[in-house]
Amino acid sequence: MDLNKLDQALKNVSAPYSGHRIGPQAASHILEFYVDFTCPFSRRLFNNLTKEVIPSVQADSDKSIQFILRHQVQPWHPQSTLLHEASLAAEKIDPQKFLAYAEKLFDVQRDYFDEACHNLSRTQIYHSLADHAESLGIDREEFLGYLLIPDAEPRNKGNKIHGDLKYHIKLARQNGIHVSPTVLLDGIIDSSVSSSWGLNEWNDWLEAKL
Repeated sequence: MDLNKLDQALKNVSAPYSGHRIGPQAASHILEFYVDFTCPFSRRLFNNLTKEVIPSVQADSDKSIQFILRHQVQPWHPQSTLLHEASLAAEKIDPQKFLAYAEKLFDVQRDYFDEACHNLSRTQIYHSLADHAESLGIDREEFLGYLLIPDAEPRNKGNKIHGDLKYHIKLARQNGIHVSPTVLLDGIIDSSVSSSWGLNEWNDWLEAKL
């Protein structure tokens, strides 16, 4: 991923959850991609988009597209929730590092597969995720402050980031998103999109759609 180009694109955006957005806010088209950080197919689609497709689109003045990463938490992998919470915490601290942290989560996703972490506690996983945040220059204590559950009277209040996660879960449910990855163009789901597509397939699809 060319983070310099992506950071420059993000600097032109002033909207809620801006770290999720790549490209001009006033773009003619919006492409949303719902992904889960523990899903191998989501990893493939994310890498194809960020490393090939988005740089190609940004270099083509005839294409005006804003790309938005959306969260599709797969609850049958309980740790998926924790990874998505962590990405939102990273964004709270520095929106410009959200995509870099998302890339890091996909790079290390096998460390969070069921077999790899089923014996770890929630707190242990949060500290592991903080290691990756710290490696990107994100303040560790501030990051953990959003995630860790305080020792207090049991009231089931969650952590300081769960409200943000609720927003994304509600959005996915509202839009009828069931699988990861799922791609929408201008609000319409297109189930023909494959996570295995390379630049040529994406270019053909975009040419046909736009």
